Amino acid sequence: YIFVLVSRRTKNMIEIKAFIHQNTVADVVHALGKAGFKNLSLVDVKGTLKALNNDEQQYSMDIAEKIITEAKLELICEDTQQNEVVQIIQQSAYTGKPDAGWIAVSSIVDLYSIEGE
Repeated sequence: YIFVLVSRRTKNMIEIKAFIHQNTVADVVHALGKAGFKNLSLVDVKGTLKALNNDEQQYSMDIAEKIITEAKLELICEDTQQNEVVQIIQQSAYTGKPDAGWIAVSSIVDLYSIEGE
């Protein structure tokens, strides 16, 4: 038998999503880890961030637009940590160009942990 304990978090939690250039991912993940934020997800996505150079850019026949492969980072943390996380991402993902990425913050209504024994 496997018993799964599901417990509800009572603190106010938020989800932070960042869409950033792939060449900044390692710096962002390292900086977040150094600050204690280690549980995050990374996914490659096709997006319309402004390309840093022509090599980064592709043309999508599906949407008839120029696109790049960018990274989507997702992180859940306490709402009191929002400013710290956003600042780390902004500084670490900075490319020196306009439109280097986007950061979205959403409230989480409920958050449950899944624990097995």
